[in-house]
Amino acid sequence: MKWSTAVRWLIAMVLGCAFAAQAQAPDQKQDTAKDKDKAKQPAAQTVDSGSFGVFIKGQRVVTESFTVQQERGLSIIKSHLKDASGTANYDQSSELEIMPNAQLVRYEWDETTPALSSLVVTPSNEFLIEKISTSTSAKPAEQPFLMPNTSMILDNNFFVHREVLLWRYLAADCHPEGGNLQCQKGPVEFGVLVPEDRTSMRVRIELVGKEKVNIRGAERELLRLNLSGEGFTWALWVDDHDQFKLMRLAIPADNTEVVRD
Repeated sequence: MKWSTAVRWLIAMVLGCAFAAQAQAPDQKQDTAKDKDKAKQPAAQTVDSGSFGVFIKGQRVVTESFTVQQERGLSIIKSHLKDASGTANYDQSSELEIMPNAQLVRYEWDETTPALSSLVVTPSNEFLIEKISTSTSAKPAEQPFLMPNTSMILDNNFFVHREVLLWRYLAADCHPEGGNLQCQKGPVEFGVLVPEDRTSMRVRIELVGKEKVNIRGAERELLRLNLSGEGFTWALWVDDHDQFKLMRLAIPADNTEVVRD
């Protein structure tokens, strides 16, 4: 087994390795010598993109569209949640920027429906600070979190954040050996921030192993991991033959299932 692009990207992020050097491009207009020496801005490299369907008791309720890209030396994760019924009574978006050494640069969350509100999380002296704005507030409310700036954002309903957290776990605590994935025995703990709830928590990830799973009527062999915390346990399945992409997530306690489209 070889590391996929996605996992190599996370290894680079976790270990603080530099991204590949970008080629220089000559200035097309040749206006000045200074312009000729400028480097061409590197194009964004897409690591993953697509959508997840969120189903409660078998009925699709929300669609999450997302992209994970490398751009400007950063990892940028964008996501948009929309009501699957088409009535536009649920509309949220988020953008997460992370440095190669896993430090948070910025996280933004916006809601236009059912209420107008937004929040921003940024590092502050090795810790994190959240600023919350609403349509009724005169100025943003601030809330500090005494946790390192490498803490992962795990906001409500943005399942691509779970995918990125799994990649971080795979990069830091697993390695390919003899054609199989070997991970640290037992669960590994991570500190995460849930900005919409204005709270932090500890979560645990543990590799379970290969399982046959039904995805949209077809049986597939995927790699299962468990994500747990205080009062919850989720099962997640990733495709170890396709960049360890998140394919399915089950929350039995809530009769909820998330499936990649």
